[in-house]
Amino acid sequence: MAVQVDWAQFKADNDPEERQRLLEEYLPLVKNVAGRMAMGFPKSVELSDLVNTGVIGLIEALSNFDPSRGVKFETYAVPRIRGAILDELRSLDWVPRSTRAKSREIDRATARLENELGRPPSQRELAKTLKISTGELFSAVDDVSSATMLSLDELIYKEEDNRQVPRVETLQDLTSESVLGELEKQELKAYLVQAISNLSEQERLVVALYYYEELTLKEIGEVMQISESRVSQIHTKAVLKLRGLIKEKFAQ
Repeated sequence: MAVQVDWAQFKADNDPEERQRLLEEYLPLVKNVAGRMAMGFPKSVELSDLVNTGVIGLIEALSNFDPSRGVKFETYAVPRIRGAILDELRSLDWVPRSTRAKSREIDRATARLENELGRPPSQRELAKTLKISTGELFSAVDDVSSATMLSLDELIYKEEDNRQVPRVETLQDLTSESVLGELEKQELKAYLVQAISNLSEQERLVVALYYYEELTLKEIGEVMQISESRVSQIHTKAVLKLRGLIKEKFAQ
């Protein structure tokens, strides 16, 4: 998006007409951010509402942008637009009340078992405590994990000091590789192949079709002649099992 702006002049004049022009020029940026975010939200969340809220983030970005820092305005504005949308959704609490209650119940049970056992509980132990089947637990974890949102503008403490900074400033560029990082990645890949062998035949098939063949859960269900919800349960169980094995391997 090539928008011609003399930022020094804009900051000096604070002209309302120029501000309105910039809002209109950067509106496609808001629509782009909102459109990508909408794909991960329930259908009840209207795209137009996300755009309207994103404009608020754009207005704040225009007010606070400092061109002397050498950052492009688009780079600065996108996290603010996302943050405004997430803050609004959080305040509206679009996640069903039952999911919130389920999340709190799982958290309490996990903390209680960790205190009793002196270690993280297994999925079977957690399901038994909650008096549900492991399949129901996997489904619940799926619902709860999809309800988690973070605002990039939220102030948090950095690990190395007591200074609060926006979360966006703590993000790392995961695309930049180091020699050590590449070695760790290769080790993880090698172990992942080994860990997958610990899955059941059905779980390995779902993982292969989903991650390697890039089929949807519905398409996998058609291939395996089972329901889409059953595929989702198998997928969640496999992922949780792999996470547990990887955590056990590399947290030592």
